[in-house]
Amino acid sequence: MNKKKIIVTLGAAMTIVIAILCTMSQLGGSGGPGMGPGPKGGKEGRAGKGNQEISVPRNANAEKAITQVEAQRGVEQTVLAPTDEQGEGRQPGERLRRDISGQKSGQKPEQSQSQNGAKGAANNQAAGSSSADVAEVGVVEVYPTTYNAKVKGYGQASATHMLTLSAQVSGQITELSPRFETGALLNKGEVMAYVDNTDYRQALAAAEATYETAFVALEEERLQGLQAQDEWTRSGLTGEPESALVLRAPQLKSAQAALREAEQNVAAAKRDLAFANISAPFNALVVSRSIQPGSYVQVGTEVAGLYSADVAEISIPLSPSQWAQLPQAQVGEKPDWKVQLTDTTGEHQWLASIERIELHQDEDTRQRRAVAVVEKPLSLASPLYFGTFLVAEIEGRELDNVWKVPSSAISQKQEVWFVAPDSNLLNKFTPTVLFEYEGFAYITPMAGANQALIVARPLNNYLVNTLVKPVVEGNGNE
Repeated sequence: MNKKKIIVTLGAAMTIVIAILCTMSQLGGSGGPGMGPGPKGGKEGRAGKGNQEISVPRNANAEKAITQVEAQRGVEQTVLAPTDEQGEGRQPGERLRRDISGQKSGQKPEQSQSQNGAKGAANNQAAGSSSADVAEVGVVEVYPTTYNAKVKGYGQASATHMLTLSAQVSGQITELSPRFETGALLNKGEVMAYVDNTDYRQALAAAEATYETAFVALEEERLQGLQAQDEWTRSGLTGEPESALVLRAPQLKSAQAALREAEQNVAAAKRDLAFANISAPFNALVVSRSIQPGSYVQVGTEVAGLYSADVAEISIPLSPSQWAQLPQAQVGEKPDWKVQLTDTTGEHQWLASIERIELHQDEDTRQRRAVAVVEKPLSLASPLYFGTFLVAEIEGRELDNVWKVPSSAISQKQEVWFVAPDSNLLNKFTPTVLFEYEGFAYITPMAGANQALIVARPLNNYLVNTLVKPVVEGNGNE
């Protein structure tokens, strides 16, 4: 194996040497320095004075090696010709060669000029095709018209009242209403749980007894006061007695105060007895329940979490620019703006109205809120559940002289590109966006322009005054 590798290596080396010698011979025949002109009749060029004539045999392997060497030296591919330019015969297989600069070959000036002319024609053809190849851009035709602004905001459906109901008396829970479950709708005053009321009934009875005693004492004191007045009159004394106690006026006031206290004690006892029955303070949705039968509660113990079920409120924060697109509203008056509410799935919609607007800005966001209301939200054909995240679209005021362009026409730099109709050159301007709605932006027209060809999808590498071919994709006002 080693001998075979050596033989193959020597053969390749001999081939390269033969190729180099052949190349030097051909260069010498073309009149290089120190070389004599090769004789006619197809002989190889001779070396200069004192050098022997070298004749290199031709074969296929040599031709292939010559081609490889010439490619490495930057010499262009040549063609086989039986004769040279003067018609003089050459040996079969001899090549006509020309280097890249064309200075060392035997090529005639006419042939070089013809090749240069061909190259020039090709270049002219390429230039003509590039000038005809103008980039196409999609544009939309826009012209000013009138629109009703659409203000879009976001909010969450919430109850007007969200209450953590607490026990107002102490005692053991003896019974729960079967309807007192999370998710249940309770009517105002409906009892949810019962606290042992034995002590409170006893307290009420004691308060009522005290009241009756105070009432009797007051009547006795009134009669005693009348008797004292009669005795003072019959005594023949004139003027007023030295002390009010003589006519029992202070005693009467004391009896009256005792009766009033007894009345309040009776009322408090009745209230405590009533609080032993824990009931809903309004039409409520039960959100949570914190007690069980047998639980012992004290005053302030959490019993349940309740939402008022009559009205759902949606607080919609709006920026100053959005408020500018809404109709004017008088302070203190109900705006009554119509609102369309849509859930995040887009499948359910509700109609609402703006009940009130807040007159202060949030310190963090610098936004003001408009509050929309939905009556009986849980009784609708498609119930509006509390906590639902909503998209609110408010009907705004009417705007004149507005361009409607695709939202994609506004670049990341907040610029709008357009094509000049007379020259088809790109240009741009910075618009004032009035509002955006459903994939379109409504902007103020460019100064001094009525209609325009707006680029629908501008690229970041656009340059002003670039020649383009506009392709109309639609009408922005459709």
